[in-house]
Amino acid sequence: MKDTMISENIKYIGADDKDIDLFENQYIVPNGVSYNSYIIIDEKIAIMDTIDKRKTDEWLNNLENALNGKIPDYLIISHLEPDHAYNIGTIVNKYPNIKLVGNNKTFAFLPQFFDIANLNERKVEVKDGDVLDLGKHKLHFIMAPMVHWPEVMMEYEESEKILFSADGFGKFGTLDTDEDWDCEARRYYFNIVGKYGVQVQSVLKKASLLDIKTICPLHGPILKENLSHYVEKYDIWSKYEVESEGVYIACASIHGNTFKVCEKLKEILEEKGASKVVLADLSHEDFAEAIEDCFRYGKVIFASSTYNMEIFSPMRNLLMDLKEKNYQNRKVGIIENGTWAPNSAKCMKEILSAMKNIEVVEPVITIRSTLKDDDVEKLENLAEVILKDSDKIVK
Repeated sequence: MKDTMISENIKYIGADDKDIDLFENQYIVPNGVSYNSYIIIDEKIAIMDTIDKRKTDEWLNNLENALNGKIPDYLIISHLEPDHAYNIGTIVNKYPNIKLVGNNKTFAFLPQFFDIANLNERKVEVKDGDVLDLGKHKLHFIMAPMVHWPEVMMEYEESEKILFSADGFGKFGTLDTDEDWDCEARRYYFNIVGKYGVQVQSVLKKASLLDIKTICPLHGPILKENLSHYVEKYDIWSKYEVESEGVYIACASIHGNTFKVCEKLKEILEEKGASKVVLADLSHEDFAEAIEDCFRYGKVIFASSTYNMEIFSPMRNLLMDLKEKNYQNRKVGIIENGTWAPNSAKCMKEILSAMKNIEVVEPVITIRSTLKDDDVEKLENLAEVILKDSDKIVK
């Protein structure tokens, strides 16, 4: 298992979920997910969030072991989504004198999930900049609305310089999964938080004023080293900037003919010196991965068969999801295919036109059913235009 040791008085009490197949009932998580929870032991004891119902028993056992007979004073509610907040009711019933710490939005939403007796007497409402004194440890509250719910807040513990970052800096995968942080953190970010880049930028500005030695997210590993790397990634992602040079080809093909066109385009791009070309068959691609790659690369080709005078559904789903997630600042090419009335390019353009700073390059290519020799020249032209001004073009 990856390192979950924080300090003598701050303990990890979360759990790995290796049996879950879909996170939020939609995202494939082949390596599971972790639900992170922490506890600060001081003159006053604070539990930092609860855990998903799937791991209640393991979490309660970890909590009781950490408490070693002591009684907690506070439950900090950073985020009310059920994968972190399901056991608020469990804690209130187990420790009837515990105080609940949240902000005005927290307590506006809390009754939608739980019927807590005497809530007004037990709640501690905080706002941006407030401090909760636990003794040697002091929690500074940082409001982070819409990262990615309205009530989200983070906490900075000043004595040990720890940022409890809620869903920020989280990733898919259990803690004992040995994998690159960037890939699954990127897929997590763009699919769950990505719409709210402006709000993430606001929180990053607040965090830049703090001396942070450790980041404790609600999913994924505790981050202790090279923190500038993770902050840099979040800065790029939340500004919707290009992270990786290369071209991503998203293809929606009914019978495989459009995919063959994209394979030829990939070959041409590589011959012309593209640093990297990624081709995805949307009918078989993990959609969260497709979303991630559309944001990762600065140049994207959308290629779709025409279906019922519209876009083939895998492409429509991708484009509508990108629109919802605030897709912007990209250079894109379009390829359509059709036998008697190609129309997917027009429909794709309509969706893309509603997005911010999307440059649709010419030529828009129309294929009539299958790739012909005279189509190759069109693909050559598209490759040159899409690569212009960054990737080296070999004439």
